[in-house]
Amino acid sequence: MKMMTPITRRTFLKKSILSLLGGMFVTSFGYYYARFIEPNRLTITSHSIFHPLIPKSFDGVKIVQFSDTHLGHYYSLAHLRRIVKQINDIKPDLVFFTGDLMDAPNKYRYADDIIPIFADIRAPFGKFCIYGNHDHGGYGTRLYRKVMTKAGFRMLVNEHVLIEQIDQSKIAIAGADDLMLGKPNFDDMLKKIPPSTYTILLLHEPDGAKEASRYGVHLQLSGHSHGGQIQLPFIGPLITPPLAVQYYEGFYQIQDMTLYVNRGLGTTRMPFRFLTPPELTVFTLKHQPPSS
Repeated sequence: MKMMTPITRRTFLKKSILSLLGGMFVTSFGYYYARFIEPNRLTITSHSIFHPLIPKSFDGVKIVQFSDTHLGHYYSLAHLRRIVKQINDIKPDLVFFTGDLMDAPNKYRYADDIIPIFADIRAPFGKFCIYGNHDHGGYGTRLYRKVMTKAGFRMLVNEHVLIEQIDQSKIAIAGADDLMLGKPNFDDMLKKIPPSTYTILLLHEPDGAKEASRYGVHLQLSGHSHGGQIQLPFIGPLITPPLAVQYYEGFYQIQDMTLYVNRGLGTTRMPFRFLTPPELTVFTLKHQPPSS
């Protein structure tokens, strides 16, 4: 029979101190990682989107979605310049910004400096944007529109545009007003889209997907959630904002509509990210021949 070695007071104190120091190290490293490392670990995710209604002439068209910069809340113009360079390096045909440019527009002093940075984004088929809740909040509605339009973005507020190729084939890009602080109108936005036209909807809050799916939308692109900003293994996000509860990250299928939720670039409320690195998303449209 093996004899148990008695634990002396000295051994107990030594183990307790080592455990305490280990816990402090883990906590300190976790804080440092979530505060300073992961918020700067940009990920570029690439996906192919197949659909029979995507015209052959749009096969290979490249889209970049970026979202939720929240300038002023630990996200600077220097960050924005780096993002624009990375967007241009991708050589997109279309660029979509899905809302929340400034964290608090009425307090942000450098709004005019955003214009030349965003004006440098190059996309031959166009640059489009929509309102997020922070863009309307803080009396930012007019300021956001001014910044984005002067930078060459087309604001979509309950309306759509048709992107047409030389062979007259087309896709539709629709943009909704913000669900939380705006006045979205799905009927006005979508009812005049020609039948059998592949339709992409930009809608800031992802939980509007069930409503959008009733209108023949094929792909909804959203942001707003930040992926929860802080996730835990096997648990997921600790908290997500209103209207990003059902859908908070990545792909979902709602009836015949595909939804993608971008994790965004900046942070809000807390300057932390854990297991939710900032994201640029690249979509490549692919014509899918109808199944026989």
